[in-house]
Amino acid sequence: MSKKTVVIGFLGSQLDSGQGAGRWEKWRPTVSLVQHEDAVVDRLELLHHPRHEELARQVKRDIAQVSPETEVRLIELALEDPWDFGEVYTALYDWAQAYPFDPAREDYRAHITTGTHVAQICLFLMVEARFIPGVLLQSSPPSRQRAGNPGTIALIDLDLSRYDPIAKRFQAAQRDAVTFLKRGIATRNPRFNALIEEVERVAVRSRAPMLLAGPTGAGKSFLARRMYELKRSRHQLDGLFVDVNCATLRGDGAASTLFGHKKGAFTGAAADRPGLLRTAHRGLLFLDEIGELGLDEQAMLLKAIEEKRFLPVGADREVESDFQLIAGTNRDLRTEVAAGRFRDDLFARINLWTYSLPGLSERPEDIEPNLEHLLAQAAQDTGRAVRFHAEAKARYLAFAQSAQAPWNGNFRDLSASITRLATLAEGGRISLSLVEAEIDRLRWLWDRGDGAAPASHAAGQSGRLGARAEAPVDLVALLGEDAVQAMDWFDQLQLAAVVRVCRGARSLSEAGRQLFQASREARSVVNDADRLRKYLMKFGLNWDRVSAPA
Repeated sequence: MSKKTVVIGFLGSQLDSGQGAGRWEKWRPTVSLVQHEDAVVDRLELLHHPRHEELARQVKRDIAQVSPETEVRLIELALEDPWDFGEVYTALYDWAQAYPFDPAREDYRAHITTGTHVAQICLFLMVEARFIPGVLLQSSPPSRQRAGNPGTIALIDLDLSRYDPIAKRFQAAQRDAVTFLKRGIATRNPRFNALIEEVERVAVRSRAPMLLAGPTGAGKSFLARRMYELKRSRHQLDGLFVDVNCATLRGDGAASTLFGHKKGAFTGAAADRPGLLRTAHRGLLFLDEIGELGLDEQAMLLKAIEEKRFLPVGADREVESDFQLIAGTNRDLRTEVAAGRFRDDLFARINLWTYSLPGLSERPEDIEPNLEHLLAQAAQDTGRAVRFHAEAKARYLAFAQSAQAPWNGNFRDLSASITRLATLAEGGRISLSLVEAEIDRLRWLWDRGDGAAPASHAAGQSGRLGARAEAPVDLVALLGEDAVQAMDWFDQLQLAAVVRVCRGARSLSEAGRQLFQASREARSVVNDADRLRKYLMKFGLNWDRVSAPA
């Protein structure tokens, strides 16, 4: 038994109108539906406003005259404003929910030619969401109107899988976008490839904040920039890409750098400063190491994300900035939230899309393709092509992909290593002896014991600190790896020594007396505690943090 054909549509208050015999000379969309000999309509559900009741009855009589086998049901929708999207959609949704659809016995068509534009859009959405389990029906007038010519009708199935050229074009566009994101990221790792494919879908469909987790050097900043360039190519952003490492923001300057300040807001504020959030207006803001932000800055950032408004330091009026946020972290922010160092509400806001980028040691299969990529990059920078000898390459890969190579700095370590080899290579070839020397250098680099100094340097430290000098200080845990790498070795040694003294003292004053024992005799005003406090503030530290046991 063949299925019945049921058409659902709105009455056209203008297109379906007409009086007297002359109405048959014009094209009326609803009446034309039943005038096609090869497209029988068994039932027509005709939706109309109460004030068009008489026109609806006239159309029903005309259909009965042309197609007696078509049943016409008049359905009254009492709409106060047929141009109000919410009202029309709600009324149509309620009707559809109560309608006894029977797809096993009936085929449904949603006529989208008549009704207000709002009504047509709502019908489209109802079919697309499968609240009306059918296809769209589009009717069109004849090129020359004359009596008896019903024009044309066309069915539109919203299942794109039926349209191979369209589906293939969408797939090709997605492949192009994934390739765009991966340009400069040489990878054979299945997990990382799957991650990039999902990031692409989110990047082109969403403006919500995104969180990129992973160790320092895993490529968070690079991926954020590629997402920005992809969105800009799709005309989704037209502002700047602003890259901020939060580990470099210290004390009061952090709020000023991010949110700007007014002239005179504090000592040294000689002019207005817009701040980096305003610089990122209509663009993308990448906050790397977001876990390093202070709690006050976190609260200001949360307001800026949610309301697109914030108050610069020293200002009386809020300013606006509409930016998309991507955050990066090498810490587990869940642990930071539990410890009270990161706001729970901010974490919830930036945690909608979280992706963990694997470190290089988790992607050993990616080391070889990255060798070629980095050598090609070095050739562009220096104008000098360099290649490995076969034996040298095999030796380097055997070490690089083994458990002996932790790649603490991830791709930064690998990039630095290849740069050294390319620079020292003679005759455009990297020899086995160069590789052996580089392996020794890498072993020395990684032999630091959880961020402490290499043994060769630590052994040279002695003096008044006595036994305390032997206690290691994990500067990475205090400051973050990026901040430590940005410090001179001299500053690292000095800060580590100061922290050891603080941990061995009972108070800030006692630590200050020990550290400034000689120079305090030459000063008329002695405030060792304040002097030490200011030194620690240079690194964003305070007594409570440095005096805590390791």
